[in-house]
Amino acid sequence: MATIGSFKKDETGFTGSIHTLTLTSKIRFVRNESDSDKGPSHRLFAGKTEIGAAWAKTSREGKPYLSAKIDDPSFNAAIYATLIEDADATGAFSLIWSRRAAE
Repeated sequence: MATIGSFKKDETGFTGSIHTLTLTSKIRFVRNESDSDKGPSHRLFAGKTEIGAAWAKTSREGKPYLSAKIDDPSFNAAIYATLIEDADATGAFSLIWSRRAAE
């Protein structure tokens, strides 16, 4: 697991940035009104370009988090990550990435 982003909650969702060895970008998680229970709760944007979606989930401990899928033509594959509130309860959120097991 690696922390690849830091975010703050705002009036439309979350705003922050992603930093990896090959990518640095400002990202917004914008709340999405969906007619479907399976639809994403948030859309992800880099500027005006939509780059992914996130779904609201709850951990076994009862803590809410967002499960995100981020993709771009320059990626070898989509990035799957989890947006969680930091343990220090300062209102900061971290985007955590871990490589999915081969299927």
